[in-house]
Amino acid sequence: MKSILYVLLLVLTFNAIEAQVIYEPFESNKLGESRELKIQLPRGYSNDTDKVYPLFIVLDGDYLFEAVAGNVDYYSYWEDMPESVVVGINQVDKRYDDCMYSEQNSLPIEKGANFFEFIGTELIPYIQNKYRIGNFKAVVGHGETANFINYYLLKEQPLFQAYIVVSPELAPQMSTYVPDRLTKIKSRLFYYLATTTNDVPSIKKGVDELNTSLKGIDNDQVSYYFDNFDGPSYYSVPAHAIPNALEDIFSVFRPITKDEYKEKILKLETSPVAYLEEKYQTIHDLFGIEKQILINDFKAIEACIEKKEEFQYFEDLGKLARKEYPKTLLGNYYLARFYEETGEPKKAMRTYQSGYSFEEIGGITKDLMMEKAEAIKTDFGYN
Repeated sequence: MKSILYVLLLVLTFNAIEAQVIYEPFESNKLGESRELKIQLPRGYSNDTDKVYPLFIVLDGDYLFEAVAGNVDYYSYWEDMPESVVVGINQVDKRYDDCMYSEQNSLPIEKGANFFEFIGTELIPYIQNKYRIGNFKAVVGHGETANFINYYLLKEQPLFQAYIVVSPELAPQMSTYVPDRLTKIKSRLFYYLATTTNDVPSIKKGVDELNTSLKGIDNDQVSYYFDNFDGPSYYSVPAHAIPNALEDIFSVFRPITKDEYKEKILKLETSPVAYLEEKYQTIHDLFGIEKQILINDFKAIEACIEKKEEFQYFEDLGKLARKEYPKTLLGNYYLARFYEETGEPKKAMRTYQSGYSFEEIGGITKDLMMEKAEAIKTDFGYN
């Protein structure tokens, strides 16, 4: 039943985004021919002319584009990942030639080498010049194209920061190239690998061997994820892998989850406010996005402070809240809590009272602020 609902959800999502997809021919000098592109722009693309977006390049765009575009649209709608530009390259009847590699060294040759150059030196610069693209770029492939996207990883400066590699039909030496390269990567990179119990036997064997090598890599710059799905076929596994890959790669972008709260925040031996600031700084550094700290994330840190009775951190939380939401009661509320819990009731009372002219937010109302001020006034007999 869950699978049926998931499929229906995807169908509805695809229908909703259909009008946003641009079909565009691209004349390539490297290929000596025209290729059709499918381009999906974010829903709010025209609303903010200063905003930049991550870029997804999707190989096998003739069938894989819709799966990626639909999931990107869905997850970004719920703010579980940033809005992104998705570009699919149609490869009908061209796939074999595009992915051609040498039997001697497993590297692209002839038309495969031309296709490699087409993406790196023609397509991406064109997309970057035409649309507002940030620094973060991801690439998606399936089968032969999943093997092919690894070639961009082998460059001294990898062209992409995230690789979604689904049931790759690996070239003979790729199982050596990829682990060796990921061991040496010096910049932040995400690598997602997926297979299925019903995969093509030769593909399954190669993926399992690659996973064995990759899971032992010790490199803080590399985030590696692996899925072995139980049941899907080679052809249906992308529908399962793509949403998992997006959840993994953009986990830091999501609002604080129950698991993150329990497994990370509550176990901190340092400031939970610093953790919150670092989370959003990472979002900026990775994706080039100035994301306002969510109210629910403030609430998660508040809950941690309360549970651990580390009330001194309310001061930093209040200062951060004033910076993020200067017209609201949030900052005054946390600062008043700090004064109240650290032995300065008169300051707490006055801070609660001074918030009356600010806007209500996240369940913090003017009535609540006045009630707390009155309670302190009564308890301590202040005038």
